[in-house]
Amino acid sequence: MSPSRKRAPSPTPLLIEPLRREALREGLLAWYDRQKRDLPWRRTRDPYAIWLSEVMLQQTQVATVIPYWERFLQRFPTVAALATAPLPDVLAAWRGLGYYSRARNLHLAAQDVVARYGGKLPSTAAELLTLRGFGRYTAGAVASIAFGEPAPLVDGNVARVFSRLFEVEGLPGDRVREARLWALATELVSPERPGDFNQALMEHGATVCRPDNPLCLLCPVREDCLAWRHGRVNELPPAKVRAPPKRMTLALAVWAHEGRLLLARREEKGLFGGLWELPAAEIEADTPDSESAGKLTQALGTPVRVEAALGTVRRQLTHRSLTLRLLRVTGSNHPTRAPAFRELRWCTPEEASSLGMSTAMHKALEAALEAGVLPA
Repeated sequence: MSPSRKRAPSPTPLLIEPLRREALREGLLAWYDRQKRDLPWRRTRDPYAIWLSEVMLQQTQVATVIPYWERFLQRFPTVAALATAPLPDVLAAWRGLGYYSRARNLHLAAQDVVARYGGKLPSTAAELLTLRGFGRYTAGAVASIAFGEPAPLVDGNVARVFSRLFEVEGLPGDRVREARLWALATELVSPERPGDFNQALMEHGATVCRPDNPLCLLCPVREDCLAWRHGRVNELPPAKVRAPPKRMTLALAVWAHEGRLLLARREEKGLFGGLWELPAAEIEADTPDSESAGKLTQALGTPVRVEAALGTVRRQLTHRSLTLRLLRVTGSNHPTRAPAFRELRWCTPEEASSLGMSTAMHKALEAALEAGVLPA
């Protein structure tokens, strides 16, 4: 061979033997065709509706998502309708779903789609990845389900299925493990029915290859599962060790004036970002009411004094144990602006009910009203 001639690079070795790959594709697709759940987003080809379902389903159960998805589409039926809506209206429609950064990113991405793509979602995973809130999973899901691109995806369900099928070692979040899972997904995705195949993987993980008590006897690809063959189904994937939730205590100003309560909207970032609340300031768990008044004074930019403690609301969030201490307050001024908040508003209970507010703050508002802070 002439020294000037270069040898062609060797092809990357396959992770899945071709016959096994075809058996897995056929088995999972046939099972999906027989057993798939009748979910409303599976009855539409609208990319926007499919995208919305994928965002809502992150960290949220299917049964919870369905009514939210239907109501959200009624209120914001198109990408353009969502893009032009005020963010507080979007957050109000999201109230109760939690993880409000999803709604904020959805709103920003919709504006970007209108500005850059004329209101139509781009059809490739690579383009979708340039939009706010689109990670590799969401881009792969929308590209494959809505547009038929053979784009891979890996979510928690798929990671569990692959960990067992291919005996993938390592803790969730380990970079070597994640790289192997994505390589397997890339190799396995069906070129003919990528959207159905990706949904089959997720459906299988949600209903059969479950975290606890997996239904191996009902698994359509049991014979090709290495963990089942080797008696390791309950070992894989290993459970991720979670840090204990951070404890956080907030003092809430329950300030009544002429049949209205003072509400505040936070800046767009951080806990409860962009949402309405009874004005809150973080305190230590043992902070006396007099010091809490000082914190609220600083947040509201006007002197506040505590009249009475109204009780406590506790909520368990994913990463926080939240204690909301309700303090009935008053002051000589009735503020309409504050340094710690984006917006202040004096609201009747009816007006407050239509605002975007976290479930925790909504419970605090209910507790304040039940304590009789406004005349009957």
